[in-house]
Amino acid sequence: MKILITGASGFIGSFIVEEALRRGFETWAGVRGSSSRSYLGDPRIHFIELDFSSEDRLAQALDGHNFDYVVHAAGVTKCLTASDFMKVNYQGTVNLVNAILKTKMSMRRFIYLSSLSVFGAIREEQPYQEITEHDTPRPNTAYGKSKLKAEQFLDSIGNEFNYIVLRPTGVYGPREKDYFLMAKSIKQHVDFSVGFQRQDITFVYVQDVVQAVFLALDHGMSGRKYFLSDGNVYQSSTFSDYLHEELGKPWWIRVKAPIWVLRLVTFFGEHIGRMRHTITALNNDKFNILKQRNWRCDIEPACDELGYHPHYDLRKGVTESVAWYKENHWL
Repeated sequence: MKILITGASGFIGSFIVEEALRRGFETWAGVRGSSSRSYLGDPRIHFIELDFSSEDRLAQALDGHNFDYVVHAAGVTKCLTASDFMKVNYQGTVNLVNAILKTKMSMRRFIYLSSLSVFGAIREEQPYQEITEHDTPRPNTAYGKSKLKAEQFLDSIGNEFNYIVLRPTGVYGPREKDYFLMAKSIKQHVDFSVGFQRQDITFVYVQDVVQAVFLALDHGMSGRKYFLSDGNVYQSSTFSDYLHEELGKPWWIRVKAPIWVLRLVTFFGEHIGRMRHTITALNNDKFNILKQRNWRCDIEPACDELGYHPHYDLRKGVTESVAWYKENHWL
């Protein structure tokens, strides 16, 4: 079987590539010309450069290939402007799918990596209830809106295009850079959290996302959308508590600030980032993500229809992640 993984140089994409090789696929890594290949050193990997800004250039790159499966993991989680999210996450998906259709490849299935963020802050009344596939998405971030629009495009194509959408909650693990910042801060003796209202958080370890990707290649019905988490619900302090333990319990100061402080920090962070033309983690999207109180989601359909069963709870995942960060001198 021949598989194409877009965003192959990224955090999730690079793990999907490794699993495809382990399973014996003829594995093609879709990358940009400027992409780092530091996690793509296996000589069995075939590379293909993809320009998602152009449907025609994508069609030219794909012409002559017949991929059995395409896993679309390419995308951005941080951008300077909301329009950049749309260009990459939405229009890039449109261009790729149209290019695949134009080349008339006999693809068995297309897997799209979306996000729980397409739903935004819903079911926020306590006691919090799981977000389900029957809820109406109301994304409150530019990222979530771009992912939802890509999903809606896939829904509009028709029966001739076989696809499944995966909606993971917060994905963490080795090589991940955003949650890593929390570990780095704790090592530097500061833990920062916001809001005084209860916050229910969910996580999924990167290897469990990979598990779901390969289950979805041949399980589930076309057009279905599945939430992914580890099946547990955590409080806002649990992740930092586990990081603190794995780092040897350094002395620390736990700072809990009201939401308005976060609003100020992210407002000025985004403004300064635009002035300097640099992408920052402290932006308006991050404000809406951090202030959201309910991240519960229903993974029962993924378990029943895909055969998905999480192998990592947060404790085990954090242990492996911190060990990797130490081994690779990130911490």
